[in-house]
Amino acid sequence: MRAPVQVVQRPLISEKSYAAMATGKYLFRVHPKATKTEIALAVADAFKVEVVAVNTMHVRGKERRRGKTHGFQSNWKKAVVTLAEGQKIESMFQGV
Repeated sequence: MRAPVQVVQRPLISEKSYAAMATGKYLFRVHPKATKTEIALAVADAFKVEVVAVNTMHVRGKERRRGKTHGFQSNWKKAVVTLAEGQKIESMFQGV
């Protein structure tokens, strides 16, 4: 079992993630081999909240070009964590 710091790598900050926070859903970049159970335990432990559901998806890396050279970004895993009614994460930048 991985440590919570290894499972949840960082929060995802975007307009879409801020809109989801209003409904109690938080987006995180997680370890590619982390399971939903590990993610739920890591978020509950790090932020002291009750997790109701975890949805995960694999995000394919994009191709990037700079002049003649080109390469690919790494593939990564995204998790959408739904919290219990009335709970929220006060500061997503502490503990992760």
